[in-house]
Amino acid sequence: MKKYNVGIIGATGMVGQRFSLLLDKHPWFNVVCVAASPRSAGKKLKDAVAGKWKLSEPLPEAIGELTVLNAEEDVEKIASMVDFVFCAVDMKKDEIRALEEKYAKAECPVVSNNSAHRHTPDVPMVIPEVNPEHIEIIASQRKRLGTKRGFIAVKSNCSLQSYVPALAPLMDKYKVTKALACTYQAISGAGKTFESFPEILDNVIPYIGGEEEKSEKEPLKIWGHIEGDVIVDATAPAITTQCLRVPVSDGHTAAVFVSFENKPSKEEILQAWKDFSGVPQELQLPSAPKQFLNYFTEDDRPQAKLDRNLEGGMAVSIGRLREDSQYDYKFVCLSHNTLRGAAGGAVLLAELLAAKGYFD
Repeated sequence: MKKYNVGIIGATGMVGQRFSLLLDKHPWFNVVCVAASPRSAGKKLKDAVAGKWKLSEPLPEAIGELTVLNAEEDVEKIASMVDFVFCAVDMKKDEIRALEEKYAKAECPVVSNNSAHRHTPDVPMVIPEVNPEHIEIIASQRKRLGTKRGFIAVKSNCSLQSYVPALAPLMDKYKVTKALACTYQAISGAGKTFESFPEILDNVIPYIGGEEEKSEKEPLKIWGHIEGDVIVDATAPAITTQCLRVPVSDGHTAAVFVSFENKPSKEEILQAWKDFSGVPQELQLPSAPKQFLNYFTEDDRPQAKLDRNLEGGMAVSIGRLREDSQYDYKFVCLSHNTLRGAAGGAVLLAELLAAKGYFD
């Protein structure tokens, strides 16, 4: 695999910081530029994040020495330096949409962590193990944008990165008809630490603006299909969610209730989880976990085994599968929200795109 030069747009934020850590010494991707808002532009990245670094691991030295460019004004310059960019900016949605299309039209592919283009019909929103075929819509998007290389691809919301993969291997054979997911979401999902968010201590916030709508609608696009020049959303299953913010640093837990048209046995569900893998595993992508879904059999205390850091934070932990009186089954699952759910998921998507030749 050739080495690709990449940029990080929104490098000073929490997800941008996570990109710096994940891409340092990446076997395929070499960070050659970073960009952020005008207030950080012109500074070395290490100076721009001084006093604002939110992760436990330090900023990689080589990336810290890069001079921050202006994400909005230096588009052409950045496009001339890189093969593609990762985007994780903190702006209004309409501004993000315009900015990402500006990069794409400058023939700079964009792999986005932002939500702005998740429901644009010709922009693939991909969990690489679940719907890798959706990247094929990029040809239609390039036609609309009038580009040869430029395009936008996005990853999904971090809140559904645990329960959607857990349901994925059960969809076709057993036909999930409805699902209820209650998510208990870490503060890093809001870009916070305990130091910057002391009001979360000894507290639970029962509402996260916009999160439930994303968690209910985005899976239908992921399970949709390409029809002509657009991705058509699936009409089933019926999904309802409730999303709570809890005093945890990293990791989103979900309590999931699910019903089927063809109810499987518990043993069949466990075997489906055990056997599940996807294109990232087939291609042996650098960030792909070997075992994507990991079930732990302790039925009374699965929390002792559920691990947000499993396989470098790129796998999903599942536990306490049991039958339910109103739904067919219920279980709990856990994924790392800023690794698998955010920056890591975008890096894995970029690896898939690279392996399929979309940056060439």
